[in-house]
Amino acid sequence: MKKKDLEYFKKLIVEEQNKVLKDMGYIKETLLDSTIRDASGDHSAYAFHMADQGSDTYDREKTFMLASRENKYLSELVDAMRRVEEGTYGVCMICGKDIEKERLEVVLVAKYHVECKRQLEKVKSKDAQETSNY
Repeated sequence: MKKKDLEYFKKLIVEEQNKVLKDMGYIKETLLDSTIRDASGDHSAYAFHMADQGSDTYDREKTFMLASRENKYLSELVDAMRRVEEGTYGVCMICGKDIEKERLEVVLVAKYHVECKRQLEKVKSKDAQETSNY
């Protein structure tokens, strides 16, 4: 990939990292506020009911899952930045062909050429089916 293109994608990756970090900050605040409220027993804003507790637990679990997914995505962005710095960004890790720029613009963390990704998904799907037969 040309240096100009690498710089372009580096900028996009940095912008996406900043967005994810901002989102993670919001998630952390939301989760922390909820945890502090529950720990203090401060449910005085509304009549406490078991259904409310269930809803709060569900919301907290959903927030944890979202935070986990955002953290994984951030790790993938860091890896993409490493590949930009090494000059290997945009090169399929399986076949060595260039990954289409249009694909990279949509999936900044793409590691595989479209066809290689399809093959990889087929293998994963087949493995999952074989595993579920046991």
